[in-house]
Amino acid sequence: MIFYMPGRVEPRLADSDQLTPRQIAEELDRHIVGQTRAKRAVAVALRNRTRRQRLDPRMAEEVLPKNILMIGPTGVGKTEIARRLARLANAPFVKVEASKFTEVGYVGRDVESMVRDLVEVGIEMARVERRRQVRPQAEAAVRQRLLDLLLPPRPAGSRKHDADAQAREREEQAAWERSRETLAQQLDAGRLEERVVETETSQPATAGLRVFGPGGMEEMDMNLREMLPGLFQGKQRKSKMTVAEARESLQREEEEKLIDPERLSREAIRGVEQSGILFIDELDKIAGREGGHGPEVSREGVQRDLLPIVEGTLVNTKHGMVRTDHILFVAAGAFHVSKPSDLIPELQGRFPIRVELDALGRKELMRILEEPEASLLRQYEALLETEGIELHFTEDGVAAIAAAAEEINRATENIGARRLHTILERVLEEVSFAGPERAGERVVIDESFVRQRLDEITTDADLSRYIL
Repeated sequence: MIFYMPGRVEPRLADSDQLTPRQIAEELDRHIVGQTRAKRAVAVALRNRTRRQRLDPRMAEEVLPKNILMIGPTGVGKTEIARRLARLANAPFVKVEASKFTEVGYVGRDVESMVRDLVEVGIEMARVERRRQVRPQAEAAVRQRLLDLLLPPRPAGSRKHDADAQAREREEQAAWERSRETLAQQLDAGRLEERVVETETSQPATAGLRVFGPGGMEEMDMNLREMLPGLFQGKQRKSKMTVAEARESLQREEEEKLIDPERLSREAIRGVEQSGILFIDELDKIAGREGGHGPEVSREGVQRDLLPIVEGTLVNTKHGMVRTDHILFVAAGAFHVSKPSDLIPELQGRFPIRVELDALGRKELMRILEEPEASLLRQYEALLETEGIELHFTEDGVAAIAAAAEEINRATENIGARRLHTILERVLEEVSFAGPERAGERVVIDESFVRQRLDEITTDADLSRYIL
């Protein structure tokens, strides 16, 4: 899925089209420490998409993306690089684990499901963009509906009245219009937000069937409303709510009325085909060849099923056919046990760009703690500041945290920067637990503070393996 960070708005696609590879790498540097080679590779891949869009259509059709294979231990930033790249480009992005797929004919997910998931992300992104475009028109309709709820329209008058009745009706109509204008002014000024109104909200029917398709246990939703129109009608429900709550509900309803589902699907599929990014993690888990222990349905069979998707094929989704020729595939794996050369040759050839990510040492762990805009230290400082506690990390305290993470990674399983989360939780456990009771304090996290809370664990190898 695509995650949007609050605060600074990332450049939209129109802006990212103007970013040079160097600027793209600099944007990635704001969030990810080191791994220069991987950043350069993905920056060039993103820029090549912009270059391709400027080509003659016939030439552009022939220019295929250069898929990337990232090789490195867990916790060094492989997933984060791909995720930040997709966010920077405002592109549909999905991360999948290769180990959860199985060969067609066995129980498990079909590899084509990753493309269907990507289309669903693209649909949601297109809907958000389309709702942003129709928002002014929807707001005008919502304003009229709110006024109707506050002061219902007058019934049409009869034409058989005498002159006096017609005069009275004109006066009543004028009084109604004056009242409505007054309400409109108060509504626009925000003075009626707490007024309670009764409104009808539609609840669309969600009846459907889940059918296990031939590609294993892949779930395919069949929308019965499309198959049997009129059988499943959305329900109208009356409820009382404030004007502010009604505005939010009516806004969603009016925006959906202005969105053409067919156009939305076409735009989403076009976006997925031209700018989608699929991140396939744990590729090394399917790199082994079939041996003498029977067929490995999660290995070579999955590779052969994955091959046409990466090469370029048509995938049938409930929103339409999707071509995968120009989707950028970024694969990653630790490759501790297996090697990239253990992949079938055809699949190897579809990942021409290979970059090796560096393992994280003490210096890199210190930089991860301090340099990114939303670094772990800043996150903990902000969290405890809400309780009135001022956290201050000294330089030797940060060094002690990084040293402990490096030592435990070396002694147990190397999980990279993820070890910092575990260490910091352990170091700050007491402060966090007593947070509301220590409001107004300034807590200094120095080397002695860190060692006091970690020494017992780090000196006992068995305990360290269990706790950290």
